[in-house]
Amino acid sequence: MDLLAHLEAYVATVDEASFSRAADRLGIPQPLLSRRIKTLETHFGGPLFDRSRRQVATTELGLLLLPYAQDVLDRAQRLDEAARSAQRSRVRAVGVPVDCAPAQLARVIRAGTDHGTTLAVRELPPPEREARLADGTLAYAVLRVPPEGAAHRVPLGVATAPPRDAHRPADARQGRPVHLEDLRPRRVAATGARTAPLPVLTLAEDDVPYARDRLARAAARCGLPERAVRPAEPAATALAETLAGRAVLLCAESFARRHGADWAPLADASLHRGYDVRASARERSGDVPRWLSTVLAAAAGATRTVDRRPEPAHTATRLAAQG
Repeated sequence: MDLLAHLEAYVATVDEASFSRAADRLGIPQPLLSRRIKTLETHFGGPLFDRSRRQVATTELGLLLLPYAQDVLDRAQRLDEAARSAQRSRVRAVGVPVDCAPAQLARVIRAGTDHGTTLAVRELPPPEREARLADGTLAYAVLRVPPEGAAHRVPLGVATAPPRDAHRPADARQGRPVHLEDLRPRRVAATGARTAPLPVLTLAEDDVPYARDRLARAAARCGLPERAVRPAEPAATALAETLAGRAVLLCAESFARRHGADWAPLADASLHRGYDVRASARERSGDVPRWLSTVLAAAAGATRTVDRRPEPAHTATRLAAQG
């Protein structure tokens, strides 16, 4: 027996002094209301209403039990309100990339406060964000997806050491799209020997299967040595190697600029980062609020803007032109 539903039928019938009006008030068929009353009468061992008169009258037993029934319904309503309030105020964990700027993460937290939601930011690598969203540990997460199908994109580029001489103009290529073949060893005209290539380091944020495979295939097509591209751990060491001029680092522009490195985007847009912001199945609506999706994507350095520039010339054509 659904005690609350049966008590609601009982109290509504007392208030309305009519089975039909009580059923209309509760939005249920009258036969269902009558069955609920009869079930209660069987449970309590006596009639709650006198049905021998034209107007329904409450029996002595019915009047005796009425305040207790109302108290149970009032307590159930307060319990439901407390549960809804706790649901609104509970802390919701959100998973974000590990290289987000602190100022951007502060905007995420403030946006949650402005919308009556307490957010706890968790900086995690891509596989862990996906796993924790699946098991409900995270309420929301910024997930890595292929850029062509992503709701948000962020260009991936090459970070390099800035010029040692502050008065010296920057490299003419700075800011222009970089092709992976530009990172190949160069032949010295005077001797014919090739320069030693700088290692190309990648961050944990790009350590996802589809991104690794795409980068490996692109590097092979461009003639980069097999071990020229490799993951770097931790990020601080990769930055130190890059700023010392001993490596180049694949990263987002905001990450490079924040640490004083020069940066230029990769020309191959298929190597850029793609992000979707998703909610855990445990969230009631199952959807991510628009305001939250916006601030989380911004924290990851992403944008909804799609690059409509023409695709660069085929790799083989560019290599042939460079000899």
